[in-house]
Amino acid sequence: MSFIRGVFFSVVMSMGLGQAVASAEPATVPFVDVGKYMGTWYEIASFPKGFQFGCTATQADYTLMENGNVHVENSCKLFFPGGLKYGVKGEARVVNAETNAQLKVKFYWAEGDYWVFDLAEDYSYALVGSPDFDSLWILSRARTLDQGVVDQLTAKATSLGFDASRLKFTKQPVD
Repeated sequence: MSFIRGVFFSVVMSMGLGQAVASAEPATVPFVDVGKYMGTWYEIASFPKGFQFGCTATQADYTLMENGNVHVENSCKLFFPGGLKYGVKGEARVVNAETNAQLKVKFYWAEGDYWVFDLAEDYSYALVGSPDFDSLWILSRARTLDQGVVDQLTAKATSLGFDASRLKFTKQPVD
């Protein structure tokens, strides 16, 4: 079961392998304060991935490590918010120290891009994904996000070159 578990989340929040790179890389935010970015993020919507089949109540927990890297813990509940919990642990490192908006995340043997494309001034929501346009997530500090903000982030994704029609909304439990 641990093999399935590993494959299930091996690329959550970071992968985009196997698709052709678009002609221009999408622009990230000018700067991310890594310390402010730490904590729990709830998945509001994402591009579906096979390893996330049956996931609900998906979240990511980020903790700053002594070496400056980020400890990543991704988890979800299977099939319904009260379902069996699955998760994976990994590590992220900043690859562009000028902005801190481009990271590499590694789970087991797989490593992928994690770029921050939009971020609320108060760090209450974020739009993240991969520069090859294969992965995209709308994240929030709360389990729900105002529809106006979702629409704004969807429009931003489209303006960057993502096919926002691929976004699938994630079921989250009611607080």
